[in-house]
Amino acid sequence: MTDGVQILRRNRPGTKAKDFCRWPDEPFEEMDSTLAVQQFIQQTIRRDPSNLEAILKMPEVLDEGVWKYEHLRQFCMELNGLAVRLQNECKPETCTQMTATEQWIFLCAAHKTPKECPAIDYTRHTLDGAACLLNSNKYFPSRVNIKDSSIAKLGSVCRRVYRIFSHAYFHHRSIYDALERETHLCKRFTYLVTKYPIIPQEILILPKLDDEVPAGESEA
Repeated sequence: MTDGVQILRRNRPGTKAKDFCRWPDEPFEEMDSTLAVQQFIQQTIRRDPSNLEAILKMPEVLDEGVWKYEHLRQFCMELNGLAVRLQNECKPETCTQMTATEQWIFLCAAHKTPKECPAIDYTRHTLDGAACLLNSNKYFPSRVNIKDSSIAKLGSVCRRVYRIFSHAYFHHRSIYDALERETHLCKRFTYLVTKYPIIPQEILILPKLDDEVPAGESEA
């Protein structure tokens, strides 16, 4: 409510893309929904996708596990945009393996026995697998309270998701740069897994934030 006027936070049928989500921000404390954390994260991203500190500043009343979980869900949703851009260039005939630099080849865990996959298939399998896990009623039956044993599974998802960024950076740099200029997605991901230690630092082989010197390589 603003000055007694009810605000409908919904994109009506026929809304132009440039007008999507053009409603006033709402304080987290006033969001009355089981999807409040997701809505708050998306609201903060829309305000300024480059303001990583604001995007990753957790409301004091929130559980850290829920905060990390909801951010990872958001990353996976946005990474579908990178997958779409990659598919016109990252073809099975040219990128026959999931690699980052010439040194690392990653096996795809989507198969009964992990094996090599073309990079674009690895990307699709990883995002599909992440979606299945993050929407699993077995591990994440609630988006308000999450068990520590379930939060522990986020690390393996983050490792695999980071490989998508790595492959795009080292092998499809123009696509990576274009998306990063718009969304700051990899910078935000790196900030998240660093601020709330989810994966080891040595796995982060891309330049840190704005640095242009690659970090130490790892057996990711």
